[in-house]
Amino acid sequence: MKKVQLGQSELNVSPIALGCMSLGTDLKKASNIIDEALELGINYLDTADLYDQGRNEEIVGKAIKHKRDQVILATKVGNHLKEDGSWFWDPSKSYIKEQVKESLTRLQVDYIDLYQLHGGTIEDPIDETIEAFEELVTEGVIRYYGISSIRPNVIRQYIEKSNIVSVMMQYSILDRRPEEEMLQLLDQHNISVVTRGSLAKGLLSNKGLEVTENKAQKGYLEYDKETLLKTVKQLKEVLQENQTLTGLAMQYVLSNSAVSSVVAGASSIDQLKENVGALNQSFGSEQLAQVENIALANKYEQHR
Repeated sequence: MKKVQLGQSELNVSPIALGCMSLGTDLKKASNIIDEALELGINYLDTADLYDQGRNEEIVGKAIKHKRDQVILATKVGNHLKEDGSWFWDPSKSYIKEQVKESLTRLQVDYIDLYQLHGGTIEDPIDETIEAFEELVTEGVIRYYGISSIRPNVIRQYIEKSNIVSVMMQYSILDRRPEEEMLQLLDQHNISVVTRGSLAKGLLSNKGLEVTENKAQKGYLEYDKETLLKTVKQLKEVLQENQTLTGLAMQYVLSNSAVSSVVAGASSIDQLKENVGALNQSFGSEQLAQVENIALANKYEQHR
């Protein structure tokens, strides 16, 4: 599988990353999915300290214990877990520098390739947060850092003040908010976008219509259920022979030069293979233009 440089880093990642949140807590099953992902050419694994209250990092760590050199390992920090399982937002320097030790222990590694702030608000002590990440880079505990955010005002602060190499953000055919301003801005600064939610909770998977009928009573962003059904049907009409809705969804976001990789979860090997197979599909410029005409050009209204 072709690898893509992540921002200005020395990390070369697969254009699809395995989002580990959906692996579950069965170690054998999760390990099998991770093993298959590596066999298929995926080298980028994304987890977080919050997932399953740290259990997800533990499972990922056990699964890659003897394969560390094959993996670009990303995790996240900022959600301060309490003993009762609840959490509160904590982007403080002290918490980040303490929590990274816990993540390293759970992951059974000496360093993290990409450490990401798991959110962020404009009220955060941003300079202090950046200082924590910079010190961890200097100490060799992490190689690079990034943020996971959909807030334009927060992203702009990190572009201006930090050395982030990536921004993880929700981006899909049904959520085109990053297109108006963020994608081009990040591209200009050589900061890679890593997308999440590109299958829109399954609405843009090969079972999109079925998912819409069964689970989308409240719609999705600006889409009500009726508009969702209409949109998904129209998107399926764009497909040609041997093309899938999953393929269209992934290739649409990857067609933007700012996007380096799509984080996609998989709770089974079949789902994993479906996602990887989508990378082998190609779509013409006319098809992608049709998508833009079908889907709403929604925009960020908050966090300005």
